[in-house]
Amino acid sequence: MASHRIILASQSPRRRELLTLAGVAFEVMPMAIDETPHRGEAPDAYVLRLAREKARAALVALSAEAAASLACDAETLAEPIVIAADTTVSVDGDILEKPLDPEQARIMLGRLSGRRHQVCTGVALARGAWLEAFLCSSTVQFAAIDAASIDAYVATGEPMDKAGAYAVQGGAQAFIERIEGSYTGIMGLPLAETLERLRLLVHAPREANG
Repeated sequence: MASHRIILASQSPRRRELLTLAGVAFEVMPMAIDETPHRGEAPDAYVLRLAREKARAALVALSAEAAASLACDAETLAEPIVIAADTTVSVDGDILEKPLDPEQARIMLGRLSGRRHQVCTGVALARGAWLEAFLCSSTVQFAAIDAASIDAYVATGEPMDKAGAYAVQGGAQAFIERIEGSYTGIMGLPLAETLERLRLLVHAPREANG
């Protein structure tokens, strides 16, 4: 993969950390898109849609970048590989996005207390006209959390940029009784599955399948 330019279309420090731990050399190119869920949109459809939209936006930006370069050619335009992802937490079918304020974080954590919930991560890999997206869905069981513990966790500030108001690799580990599925998927990027598809894409790129 060293000969390929790999772009992570995300500003998530968790995703950067995971790819770095896997020894992947990459550049960060966050894509700003509208992340508002569509009315009645299921959590799995939501994250897959956003992952695809981020990947496509990055490809457009890369094409514009290459077209502006005097040294570019058709092969250069097709070379970058984009990885994009989106993660959400859902309970009772409701999508729990990043909390807007500490009170919303408390409400979210209260809903998760003592219950099972789902964490869905959609991942899209794209190169040229080819794009593949896949879903990683995991289940997390929270212990019952008292109000004082919720307040103390919210006061750390950690929940404020996390879907569902918690980080599986952070202080919320104290709340987790059981995980069924992918730990790295809950972090934001199912690493083994992503690396497998990345290797296939590097060695045998296919036609677009959207």
